[in-house]
Amino acid sequence: MQNSKENSIDQAISAAGVVAVVGFSANADRPVWGVSQYLQAAGLRIIPVNPGLAGQVLMGEKVYASLSEIPAEIPVDTVDVFRRSDQVPAIAAEAIAHLPHLRTLWLQMGVTSPEARALSEEKGVIFVEDRCLKVEHRLRAA
Repeated sequence: MQNSKENSIDQAISAAGVVAVVGFSANADRPVWGVSQYLQAAGLRIIPVNPGLAGQVLMGEKVYASLSEIPAEIPVDTVDVFRRSDQVPAIAAEAIAHLPHLRTLWLQMGVTSPEARALSEEKGVIFVEDRCLKVEHRLRAA
């Protein structure tokens, strides 16, 4: 029998279709690049978010400076965060305020935030922390 954390991960992965990747990097040697590439190959659309790369087209997608700059017609349902833990509460608040289709806030390995967890739970958003979306997706696709 699965625990609630595993059920949340299953729900998050089954609901994922359009993933905003906060902390995207143009450096193919960075883990975020490999995760994004995997997600695209698995059929998900990634929306890169990085203020230093805003306006560029990388991996076939326009890079946005912030979550609030992603046009409303792009139905982002998952936000995958590759930023330091201390930056997550603001990212969570922005995601919840500006992404009407948001279903999941996912924090990559080593990233945690009790504040973002509380806000997500309050708003009914699935919250996953300290897990790699690529690894978890691959485990469930096998």
